[in-house]
Amino acid sequence: MTKNIGWATSDAKTPLAPYPFDRRETGPEDVLIDITHCGVCHSDVHQARDEFGGALATQWPCMPGHEVVGTVAAVGERVTTHAVGDRVGVGCLVFWGDESQRGVAEEQYQVPPAVFTYNGNDPVTGEVTLGGYSDQIVVHEHFVLKIPAALDSAAAAPLLCAGVTTWSPMEHWNVGPGSRVGVAGLGGLGHLAVQLAKARGAEEVVVLTTTPAKREQALALGADDVLDMSDDDAVQARSGSLDFVLSTIPTPFDMKPYVELVAHDGALVSVGMLEPTLPQALDFGAVSQKRVTLAGSLIGSIAETQQVLDFAAEHGISAETRVIPIDRVNEAFDEVVAKDVRFRYVIDSSTLRS
Repeated sequence: MTKNIGWATSDAKTPLAPYPFDRRETGPEDVLIDITHCGVCHSDVHQARDEFGGALATQWPCMPGHEVVGTVAAVGERVTTHAVGDRVGVGCLVFWGDESQRGVAEEQYQVPPAVFTYNGNDPVTGEVTLGGYSDQIVVHEHFVLKIPAALDSAAAAPLLCAGVTTWSPMEHWNVGPGSRVGVAGLGGLGHLAVQLAKARGAEEVVVLTTTPAKREQALALGADDVLDMSDDDAVQARSGSLDFVLSTIPTPFDMKPYVELVAHDGALVSVGMLEPTLPQALDFGAVSQKRVTLAGSLIGSIAETQQVLDFAAEHGISAETRVIPIDRVNEAFDEVVAKDVRFRYVIDSSTLRS
């Protein structure tokens, strides 16, 4: 009989369903984790439905999940950083792309690329990696994070992807005191970005949205202002007023109004979109006239992931979550696609066995 249970799909059109399987044995440098919670990320939907293509084309079976929180059940003989009973997390990565990368910073940008928690190739078995929509996971100790005591498990889970994805570019572009920050989109990524930017000491945080009804939500999260991006006059009035614009918009959009907001030598950084831009979405005349930096940022390093967990615990920051049983995951996928869900769905992993 198989030892483990998860939810997976065998093709792009089939909903996730129970999938019995066996995790690999816990190696000398590995940590075996009993999963208690796993966040639902928009990229889980894209991957399960094979919407990325290219280097990210989906391998089957696909078992998503890279916002994993649980308890250490066993450790390998060489493990020194974690012990049985510890509350820990696993984010987007589970191994280096090559053994030579051990000790190298920014694991997410190395060549060959690091092994993803799901839809990667397990360095031990050679089989496709299966993610956190399951009862257990086996991960090399380097890629296992410590969950601070102050963080609730369900609320901590999204920090392992959404949290570090917004934290990493703020670190790289030195967002802090004096920074004027725009956050485009107020979904799962955006609502964390607002809290993090304010806690880092940004002088001003402005939510950029095409849904003015989100104004009260944004202000409650700590935003100083909300700009309706469908109001051309309002956008023009704030031309060049932001040093750093973080776009969490997950689909292609017209970037020109957002570039308009960026100040001289400022940056527009996208973390939400892994697709080609729309035709004529950019005007390099406007970009060049202000020497605007256009950039993308991919998740974050293991060190940055621990940083954001510790920072969130210190400053009382957490994701707004809705905990669901595993049998609601397909419904959650549809709702993520149908609307900009402000909170993050989190799976109660104890429901897998029922």
